[in-house]
Amino acid sequence: MTTVRNIKATVLVKPEFLNPTGSIKDRMVVYLLDQAVERGELPPGGTIVEATSGNTGAAVAMYAAANGYNTILTIPDKMSDEKVDTLRAFGAEVHICPTAVPGESPESYYETAKRIHRETPGSYMVGQYFNLDNIEAHYRLTGPEIWRQTGGRIDVLVGGVGTGGTVSGTARYLKEQNREIEVVGADPIGSVYYQYHQDQTMIQPHPYQVEGIGEDILCPTIDFSVIDKIYQHTDQEAFVAARELTRTEGIFGGGSSGAAVHVALKHAALLEEGKIVVVILPDSGFKYISKVFNDAWMREHGHID
Repeated sequence: MTTVRNIKATVLVKPEFLNPTGSIKDRMVVYLLDQAVERGELPPGGTIVEATSGNTGAAVAMYAAANGYNTILTIPDKMSDEKVDTLRAFGAEVHICPTAVPGESPESYYETAKRIHRETPGSYMVGQYFNLDNIEAHYRLTGPEIWRQTGGRIDVLVGGVGTGGTVSGTARYLKEQNREIEVVGADPIGSVYYQYHQDQTMIQPHPYQVEGIGEDILCPTIDFSVIDKIYQHTDQEAFVAARELTRTEGIFGGGSSGAAVHVALKHAALLEEGKIVVVILPDSGFKYISKVFNDAWMREHGHID
């Protein structure tokens, strides 16, 4: 990429869009649902309910289709058509909820999922936003894999922060191996995480367009103690980086991947030669053809001239 010419550190990406449904959420969902089955919380032929920004829902819907479960999913209305259509393709019942409401509103996708769960006898709610197995999944799977793949030669881990499970679980494992490893998060402007990490205060969240990262609530599935630094970024910075990553490196990541790369390059510019930065790319650009990779949409929203 043209923006890396003055960077001395080595920046590596981990393309998690190579998982079956095209995102890193496959790891977490399979672990959580397998645990639920083992504990007897998800009976054969039961119904799985979840609030999702799309990727977790796709993983849940694929797991359900392959194992004989029903699926009911709630999703904010800002998410791409590709994501919604994918959920329905797997046979999920999808409820689209307004984005521009507080997280505690009965209309929010979080609260709508909780209500559906209460009203559906025998259903199981994955609960990615509060189920601590979300962290455990990445502690057991993603962290050890990155450690093996780099031969322990990693200095900085960079990832977008959504539920927080990916970064928290991965970081927890890596820091156990080497406490000097630095963990950096990417958070869209409008999300509550950046300011809370700074001084433990909550801002009034506001909508942003990048999908799958940032939150308007504090999730128990984020462990701020293992995150050393969080950078804020704009939607434009995330989307332009995703497009540039595709056109100059041939790596087709989505908007949240662009956000992580943008932050990684910003941080890597501060590092000396020999340092190794690993960036987690959560999902694929195929999920955003109608948005991030559509010139008309990008112009309409002021992200490109």
